[in-house]
Amino acid sequence: MFTRIFGKPKQEENAVATLDKLNETLEMLEKKEKVLLKKAAAEVEKAKEFTRAKNKRAAIQCLKRKRLYEQQVEQLGNFQLRIHDQMIMLEGAKATTETVDALRTGAAAMKAMQKATNIDDVDKTMDEINEQTENMKQIQDALSAPIGAAADYDEDELEAELEELEGAELEEQLLQPGTTAPTTSVPIPAGRQQVRPARQHNTAEDDELAALQAEMAL
Repeated sequence: MFTRIFGKPKQEENAVATLDKLNETLEMLEKKEKVLLKKAAAEVEKAKEFTRAKNKRAAIQCLKRKRLYEQQVEQLGNFQLRIHDQMIMLEGAKATTETVDALRTGAAAMKAMQKATNIDDVDKTMDEINEQTENMKQIQDALSAPIGAAADYDEDELEAELEELEGAELEEQLLQPGTTAPTTSVPIPAGRQQVRPARQHNTAEDDELAALQAEMAL
């Protein structure tokens, strides 16, 4: 138990310390490489000077030392490459370990939540919720039901009475005299207007003639 608890931080500290050590070693090798490159360049300049002085033997010695420095530079380059590989592998392993630890922690948390939440408890809770919902529905139905004299009314009778009222109102509307729409005069062209004879007023003679015709009819 204690190994599981305290082992992970110690492993992480060891990984970080190892990466720091590799980084320090890499910086040291880079500094040595720069020094060796400067020495190789200096030997080349010396060889040039000895060549101008016609000292061939000394110039060859300078070139030999230059090659030795170059070999050391090549070795340092290989060392740096190996350290780089080691750092990449270590960082990858560290990332893998952290990922596995995170997944393990998530799995443990999920397992703990599943233990805290039993399927029987879930079913019981859902049954209680359904029961409470049904009770609330019954209470609402009871509150909305008519009480007193309104509870004795028959809905069918009320609807029939309403239909009779609507029919009587419709019949009353049909019996009312309709209003005539005002007529509009249509203008007639002057050439087509019909001249109506003027209405003549009844004279006294016409009245006497009408009375005589009435008596003869009797």
